[in-house]
Amino acid sequence: MQTIFGRFSQISIAAAALLGASTGLQAQDFPITPSQKATAAEVAQTGIPEADLAPNAPDSYIVRPGDTLWAISRMFLKSPWRWPELWGMNLNDIRNPHLIYPGQQLYLEKSNGKATLRTRRAGSGAEPYNTVHVSPRTRYETLADASIPTLAPQDIEPFLAEPLIVDELTFSQAPRIVATQEGRVLLSRGDRAYARGAYVGDGAGKPLSDAKGEPLDFRVFRNATPLKDPTTQQILGYEAHYVGKVELVRGESTAQSTDKDGQAQTDIVPATIDIVTAKEEMRVGDRLIPEPPRELRSYVPRAPSTQITGQIVSVYGNGIVHAAENQIVVVNRGALDGLERGHVMAIAKDGERLLDKTDSARPNLKLPNERNGLLMVFRTFDTLSYALVLQVTDSVKVGDRFANPD
Repeated sequence: MQTIFGRFSQISIAAAALLGASTGLQAQDFPITPSQKATAAEVAQTGIPEADLAPNAPDSYIVRPGDTLWAISRMFLKSPWRWPELWGMNLNDIRNPHLIYPGQQLYLEKSNGKATLRTRRAGSGAEPYNTVHVSPRTRYETLADASIPTLAPQDIEPFLAEPLIVDELTFSQAPRIVATQEGRVLLSRGDRAYARGAYVGDGAGKPLSDAKGEPLDFRVFRNATPLKDPTTQQILGYEAHYVGKVELVRGESTAQSTDKDGQAQTDIVPATIDIVTAKEEMRVGDRLIPEPPRELRSYVPRAPSTQITGQIVSVYGNGIVHAAENQIVVVNRGALDGLERGHVMAIAKDGERLLDKTDSARPNLKLPNERNGLLMVFRTFDTLSYALVLQVTDSVKVGDRFANPD
């Protein structure tokens, strides 16, 4: 519901991130770039060509619970990554593109070959849907926000905590589980185990400590799998397999004792950890990575401002070869290549290589790459990134290429 205070209208503030936020975090500005603002301002004045509208764009639409800005953009525009233009089409009525609420009605207006999108009909003088006039007063609101997100949270949230790309040295020197109670081989939620961060042999790593300021929460990973460029076969990084989370109860220490010959000796007392979450059963040798700080995440689907091309390196998940819609893939471009969170890329199915059997010389043929869908980058590392497959016409596989969507 929109509430009008005197002459000014106010919509509830965005108090949570579009994805991955939790109640209790303060509202933050969402990442709208200067170029997106300029595009929006221009389109707000002129509209967009009717030819750029989706073939079945409705004349009006009431925003419903469960809608996303991406879905609404697909409804009105042929190219949903042109999200800034959808924002520009309703810039006068919706000041913040992240604040569109269930119950609001959107009207598509067409004039002189141009189209604009507004929350009220032109010339109607009508106030927005479900408006109430009240006197100025102080208003308190919970941080939980009812505005629709850019993408469905459940499509990405599980993968923000799970995948991790590391270099081989970092993973090999990470703290690890060294022992279990009663010699158990497998560990699950509620079990207690023991871990170490230091190594006597090469001096790498540092002891796990429960001192103030030291991390107490850790994610647990196993089997750092090399991720290779499909063309060059160069190892770009290592993907660690997520198995759960643990909490540090006591840090590492040492104790003095005597051996069987009565000689004094120093014993290593490993840190004590409790398993709080187990996606899979843990075991001795699994590695501990400190839980990163919670981020207020938002996603602004958009095309990159520069040309970026690359290939799909892997499909996330054990033994998965092909990816479908809403699955996660790793691509061989990252922050160092200019790839950013929110970049939308077009997927191209790698054309098959075969012999021309109609030619007696049997020359080799390479069929053209065919466009196969869209993906959106949601997490970047230096040379690799995770991306969500937004839409696809055929399954996506390792080696398939991607490029700017325009």
